[in-house]
Amino acid sequence: MALIVLAADKGAPGVTTAATALGAIWPRPVLLAECDPAGGDIAYRLPADDGGVLNPGRGLLTLGATARRGLRPDQIHEHTQKIIGGLDVLAGLTHGEQAAGLTWLWGPLGRALAAMPHADVLADCGRLGGHPHLAELTAEAALVVLFTRASLDHVAHLRERLQVMPREPQVGVVVIADPRQYRTTIDEVRRIVVGTGRPVAFVSGLAHDPKGAELLRGQWGGRLDRSLLIRTARELAGRLAAQVRAPDVAGVASNGAGP
Repeated sequence: MALIVLAADKGAPGVTTAATALGAIWPRPVLLAECDPAGGDIAYRLPADDGGVLNPGRGLLTLGATARRGLRPDQIHEHTQKIIGGLDVLAGLTHGEQAAGLTWLWGPLGRALAAMPHADVLADCGRLGGHPHLAELTAEAALVVLFTRASLDHVAHLRERLQVMPREPQVGVVVIADPRQYRTTIDEVRRIVVGTGRPVAFVSGLAHDPKGAELLRGQWGGRLDRSLLIRTARELAGRLAAQVRAPDVAGVASNGAGP
């Protein structure tokens, strides 16, 4: 249906937490794919649907072993697992050294993920820039979402990343914002993004909510559903899902609804 890349430039703004939160409340069938060449930790941080542990050896590594003979979209789910809450995930590499033998994979993987017929794909790509071959995957996306915090260093790296990114696919920006200054923070980052002159589909927000993030690691239920993280993720998921169906890259959208 649609491939949406979730990523950042420098720092650790919480891309994996955001990706998991969005996947948990996505309005359509969805797959969370861990596509960070530096290695990921979904297999270690999130429990399986049965309450056990995920198999870190099943996912991108096993997919890569079969993809040398060609990769079709219908092969992806043979290598996925379910986490608590029922979300399908494609577990990524467990450390960066594994990426050295998979530089050829990112282009075919991007094409297969973008062509999945019955589910959107949220691809957690970690930090952009350190692995040039990852550009072959991001080029297949309908939308690239860059996450940032509002600190000076994070926003400076965001500006630089926006200036070097290609015009396609379309790009959106999400600010991980303090709930106490939510609207103000998003508005400030929006002004900086507009000042770059680079067309951006939208600037939106997601609440910085450490307690909600801890609940997301396994304590699913009513408390999680009422958390600021999930409340703002639900609004963001609706925006992203609508964006890939009816893209509008004429300028920065006006969005900043609070938690």
